[in-house]
Amino acid sequence: MTERTEPDVAGSKGRGRYLIAALPLLLFVGLAAVFMTQLQSGRDVSEIPSALIGTKAPMLDLVALEGSELPALTTAAISGKLTLVNVFASWCVPCRQEHPMLLELSKDPRVNVVGINYKDRNDNALRFLGELGNPYDAIGVDPNGKAAIDWGVYGIPESYLVGPDGMILYKKVGPFDPESFQTQLMPAIEKALAGS
Repeated sequence: MTERTEPDVAGSKGRGRYLIAALPLLLFVGLAAVFMTQLQSGRDVSEIPSALIGTKAPMLDLVALEGSELPALTTAAISGKLTLVNVFASWCVPCRQEHPMLLELSKDPRVNVVGINYKDRNDNALRFLGELGNPYDAIGVDPNGKAAIDWGVYGIPESYLVGPDGMILYKKVGPFDPESFQTQLMPAIEKALAGS
């Protein structure tokens, strides 16, 4: 007669508990491996690709910033000119940080610099420009963010280089700093000017 043994129920329950307890650790290790692969790829993970690059810029029909004595921001205001469209607001701290680069660019007669004032109060926007200087040739007011949605804005500041033919050539998410200004924006401008 053979002896019948009971399955080791307590042992299998214990292994199941260990597996469940180890699952978060295994998940973390897997995600860490994916992130490390992305970081080591050499790709700038802060760059957010834009589906708009290489396409026609969205239509612009924004009213002027009242009191700025600048024209409204319309498609006609950027048509036929190499233009940097900058989305900004007075309450945006990074907008203040990039402002000196925009002022420098506004001195270049080859480039039209325009602004979309995003979800801002008129008096605050005027105070911002009065305090820091005005780099814009035209400013359009976007009080509800509709134009920003059309342009695919993730957050501000954000800038788009638009060719004279109305095609979006370059996009920058976040503020320009001296390095990105010299190594990204200026080469994109030079390339656009060489092609026209």
